[in-house]
Amino acid sequence: MAQPSRTLEGWYVLHDVRSIDWAAWERTPPPRRSQIVQEAAAILADAVAVKDAAEGSSAVYALVGHKGDLLILHLRPTMEDLLLLDAKLSSAGFGTVTRRAYSFLSVTELGQYTAEDPARPPDPRREAFIARRLKPKVPDARYVSFYPMNKRRGELKNWYTLELDERRDLMYGHGAVGRAYRGRVQQMISGSMGFDDWEWGVTLFATDPLPIKKIVQEMRFDEASAVYGEFGPFYFGVRIDPGGLDGLFEGRPPLCEPGGLDDGE
Repeated sequence: MAQPSRTLEGWYVLHDVRSIDWAAWERTPPPRRSQIVQEAAAILADAVAVKDAAEGSSAVYALVGHKGDLLILHLRPTMEDLLLLDAKLSSAGFGTVTRRAYSFLSVTELGQYTAEDPARPPDPRREAFIARRLKPKVPDARYVSFYPMNKRRGELKNWYTLELDERRDLMYGHGAVGRAYRGRVQQMISGSMGFDDWEWGVTLFATDPLPIKKIVQEMRFDEASAVYGEFGPFYFGVRIDPGGLDGLFEGRPPLCEPGGLDDGE
């Protein structure tokens, strides 16, 4: 049997995709509409400010396309933190005018390919890198793309039967593509085995949409993806301010001011 890779885990992650139920929205009296939106905006603003936990990160995005209207991203230290956040929003009036179109549950992860080697002497820069990967702050970048993925387990090509060194070499080459986009695209990798239907979630942040397309396109030609990668649906969004959530219901989603990416990633 091939040797499993060790992993380091950090914060738990929930990607929550909501669609507006326009029929329910139209049936709701205008005063109640305003109350619902203000209540949801306050809940999401508190989540972004991480008032519910000692640490974590959250962001809200307006989605482009038919797969949903809103992507709510939460990172928290425990599953219970995510459960409470999810229940608070769903049980509020917001739950009567939206429906959950999709969700993805995972945990930030570093595989043995990039994790710290216990035999190596401590390196403060390396430790800072690991902390950023396992407890990442959602960047202020305007755009986000999220997709789930698996490693292939077919009859002819099976990632899980490759030797550890071969998997390590493939992932190092795969990572070289990502490193070439440093400063343009920031990624967050989260593991979902045992938590969701796919094995990993990939979240890409950028200040411009095109680098996201280009990095995914280039990675498709890398052997780790071309031979062994399987990909789920893609969700693309534009970051919004929870305080202006009403704009999403009125056809004018408010955009955040564009922010930068973490140069250390």
